[in-house]
Amino acid sequence: MEQTETKEVAEFTKQRPELKGISKWIFEISAVFFVGYYIYSAGFGTAAEQYHLGLYLLLTFVLIGILYKFHQSSPTSRPSVIDILLVCLSACAIGYWIIDYPNIVDRAGAYTHLDIVMGAIGLIISFEMSRRTVGWGLPIIAAVGILYALFGRVMPEAISHQGFPFRRIIEHCFFGQDGIFGIMANVMATYVILFIFFGAFLEKSGVGQFFIDLPMSLTGRSVGGAAKVSVVTSGFFGSVAGSAIANTVTTGAFTIPLMKRTGFRPHIAGAVEASASVGGQFLPPVMGAGAFLIAERTGISYSKIALISIVPAVLYFLSVWVMVHFEAKKQGLAPIPESEIPKLSTLIKTGWYYLLPLITLILSLMRGYSAYKSAFFSILVTIAVSYFRAETRLTPKRIWEAMVNGAKNSLAIGGAVGTIGIIVAIIDLTGLGRIFPDLVLSVAGNNKAIAVLLLAAASLILGMGIPVTAAYLITSSLAVPILTTPEMGIPVIAAHLIIFWLSQDSNITPPVALGAYAGAAIARADPWKTGWACFKFAKLLYIMPLLFAYTNILFTGTLVQNVMSVVTALVGTVIFSIVTMGFFKRRTHWYESILLALAAFLAYTNTILTFIIAIVLLATVFVVQKQSES
Repeated sequence: MEQTETKEVAEFTKQRPELKGISKWIFEISAVFFVGYYIYSAGFGTAAEQYHLGLYLLLTFVLIGILYKFHQSSPTSRPSVIDILLVCLSACAIGYWIIDYPNIVDRAGAYTHLDIVMGAIGLIISFEMSRRTVGWGLPIIAAVGILYALFGRVMPEAISHQGFPFRRIIEHCFFGQDGIFGIMANVMATYVILFIFFGAFLEKSGVGQFFIDLPMSLTGRSVGGAAKVSVVTSGFFGSVAGSAIANTVTTGAFTIPLMKRTGFRPHIAGAVEASASVGGQFLPPVMGAGAFLIAERTGISYSKIALISIVPAVLYFLSVWVMVHFEAKKQGLAPIPESEIPKLSTLIKTGWYYLLPLITLILSLMRGYSAYKSAFFSILVTIAVSYFRAETRLTPKRIWEAMVNGAKNSLAIGGAVGTIGIIVAIIDLTGLGRIFPDLVLSVAGNNKAIAVLLLAAASLILGMGIPVTAAYLITSSLAVPILTTPEMGIPVIAAHLIIFWLSQDSNITPPVALGAYAGAAIARADPWKTGWACFKFAKLLYIMPLLFAYTNILFTGTLVQNVMSVVTALVGTVIFSIVTMGFFKRRTHWYESILLALAAFLAYTNTILTFIIAIVLLATVFVVQKQSES
């Protein structure tokens, strides 16, 4: 699986396929120090801010400089001269910030010429790091933002501002609280990387195979069993994976060939895996990086965010599950061969202890431990559990490999941190965060649906060039003030979750659909067909934000209202999934599809009367199709 993962990930990055010699040792020693330092900090207390944030960015940039090529023609087994220069500049600028941090704080607003030079270098290397890891999109957006900050006076009246000198922009982006060392760096260094490291240890310990075998034993015998294995497995992995793409290539290395072998068309197999992998980002207890970012931005406890996110996540996976069920029925596909399905009782008897790391994580969070302390305990338990079998033991060599892989897995989003901070700082400096809400409200008025639609379009366009975490952070800075106005009346947590869900769309919606394209690469399928199939399977991604806006699905009402919201959303999701697949007892005729679509809409409207009508319409179509079969 690891070889497949490395091969497929390489298609979406500019990583060197294999470092050699001294370069390899410098990279691995730096990576192990990086992982070891932050695991130790999680267990025994973080260092002062300049070391906690500074070392994270410094080590991330150094590792990227060694591993990622400047250009496709750069050497494949060692850093080029330009790479070495980049590493030196990173050490110079960030090292300066770390060492001189107390004095920098004291002279805030009266920065020296040397401060500005180092700040300018910091901005340049941040641009280059994000270009190497996630492409040109993010640096271009940041560059446009800087131009907007410089020439605000000549902008159209609706978005104009006083304009700022370049020196002021550097100060705000490099030394300000919202810049390179701002919220994104803090959340990554404090929370996210620990769960990325946790995922790397899980994979090396053999727990990952158990999370594939368990869903297979539970669902493999049912219609479309191979695809249902993908849905459940991707849920397990996706919760701790740092990205949907990483989840797709990790679990997809097994599930996609399995789906193809049982009759699923290649582009459908790739799309199912990518759709399910996106859902892992919504699933507690970890939710990728989302829960930590939302907690940081709202002040709402991590545990509460995870708790209220359970129902929406379950509904998403239910939707994909129902769709793959009817896709399999429509194509007349057979279940997984009995000989390939592990026996559940044997699996539980011989591997129950593989659940202990996740149980430790959940119990630690429930007991009130911080997320990073909980991750620390879970990593220790993972190492202990691995010793239950000789073939899975995390020996010093395997621990070293897990730490190196964990560091590698953190670099893609880590490389974007500095540039994301620049964009957020520009939004704050120019007042765009106050201008943008007025523009959207002038179009949407008080209509929540129109506002959500506009934000979905903005999020999709933004997500074409940047990671989903960055899209959430940037879009939420602009959009949450819109959704929480008295005219809209959407609670803060609902507003953030609306943006968080919408920010995932670039993984599954053409023309970008990076998650779908990763699945297509493994399935050897047409990326365009895979992207559109993925869009179909993941359509609830666009329905759920409307439920956040209009219902009490996040438990924001009374007990009766909350229960009603969950029940109607559950039924509406099943009907919506049937409509999407165009199959119930048989293929649906056009008039049956209209009735089912109306039933889904009425169920989602969340009143007793419309819910009853929805059930009647669903039953009517069922009876009609049942009679036509006889």
